[in-house]
Amino acid sequence: MFQAITDFFGKVDDFMYYPILVIVLAAAGLYFTFRTKFVQIRLFGTACKLIVEKPASSQKVSSFQALMVSTASRVGTGNIVGVSTAICIGGPGACFWMWLMCIIGASSAFIESTLAQIFKQKDKNGNSYGGPAYYIEKALHLPVIAAVFCVFLIATYAFGFNLLCSYNLQSSFAVYEFYDSFWTPVIVGGLLAAGVAFCILGGGGRIIKLTEKIVPVMGVAYVLVSLIIIFAHVTYIPEAFASIFRDAFDFRAIFGGLSGSCMVLGIKRGLFSNEAGVGSAPNASASADVTHPAKQGLVQTVSVYIDTMLLCTATALMCLCSGVANTDEMAGAPYVQNAVSTVFGGFGPVFITIAMVLFAFTTLIGNLYYVDNALAYLNKKRPPSKKFMTFFYLICVAVIFAGALAPMDLAWSIADITMGGMTLINIPCCVILSGVAIKALRDFEQQKKKRLNPVFRAKNIGLDDSQLSFWK
Repeated sequence: MFQAITDFFGKVDDFMYYPILVIVLAAAGLYFTFRTKFVQIRLFGTACKLIVEKPASSQKVSSFQALMVSTASRVGTGNIVGVSTAICIGGPGACFWMWLMCIIGASSAFIESTLAQIFKQKDKNGNSYGGPAYYIEKALHLPVIAAVFCVFLIATYAFGFNLLCSYNLQSSFAVYEFYDSFWTPVIVGGLLAAGVAFCILGGGGRIIKLTEKIVPVMGVAYVLVSLIIIFAHVTYIPEAFASIFRDAFDFRAIFGGLSGSCMVLGIKRGLFSNEAGVGSAPNASASADVTHPAKQGLVQTVSVYIDTMLLCTATALMCLCSGVANTDEMAGAPYVQNAVSTVFGGFGPVFITIAMVLFAFTTLIGNLYYVDNALAYLNKKRPPSKKFMTFFYLICVAVIFAGALAPMDLAWSIADITMGGMTLINIPCCVILSGVAIKALRDFEQQKKKRLNPVFRAKNIGLDDSQLSFWK
């Protein structure tokens, strides 16, 4: 019975990603890329400078803080386990498809985050909030679709991703001698659930402060260790890149088993990792205090690059250069842990486990920050009662605990399906509204050419003030 459920979710997952999401993501990414004239590449330097821009008040959420919240959700166990799984099951060519989807997907991140800024709402304290649900309702006048999006978001971030994140973390303990197939997942799941429960009861302000401090530190440490591994096996680097491109264009292998091919797995794990176009990051982007919506759109393209081009690539090259065979049995944390062990010996698995703990924790916290926004939308734009939120958080904590006990295939399939549902709602809406974001980009660039600090006025892009809540 349980196997039948796992098989069912697996079939739904396969069909959703090929052909549906592969086509939707590629077509939308290319469309946004050409319409913005490669904004994700052309204005990359400007985007990096905007990250450190200060908000008007110290009480407001800065671009950097919003970036850290979205990066906290993007940067997670998928950067380690997801990449490893894609390489072991799909082959080294999965890396190429991750890179490709990252580059074209960054344009989707720009569009969705710019739209979130334009149509963001103002609360009674003057702070802003928003996300796809708000631009779907306010600009497209489709409140039912907006509500369905929120349901998928909650299913993804409170259940699907948290289930998978917990599984990925406990799987990193499988290399240790003390590992027990029942008790270790129970203990790891229990400790992780307890830690998250303690943190989330502190509220959104604590979430922002926590992720702002932890994300940069853990990301830099992981990249440094990866570089040490890569340069310790420097003679393997040419072959690693050769294997990536050779496998990426082995069309016989790709079309011989599509659901498990390097192309599909690369797109799946790339989307799971960087979430470009999924509709998650705009929830954090809308909270940033900026003078122009395009600024936060540009900042979010950097988050996509940090996740995929930096962290995912670090994992991929570290594994491929290590000389450790990428077999099906090594899929997940063991492949990465064995790669690190080639240089650091017994400390290698320990370091990866520590990284997984930090990645998992910040991902879980960032995920629930997004869920808060979706629940507020469904509750007639008002935060749910404290009693309801406490009850809901307890359910989320239970899901985290259950995830540690779930089988790998089921955990990945559920996360992929719920995320895919979000994407299939958000991307078409972004395509329809892309003209608004393009006009905002042009307005931003015109002001930059005049050496001005761009300031947004709705009338400058043909929008009526009455259509907006924040930009009056």
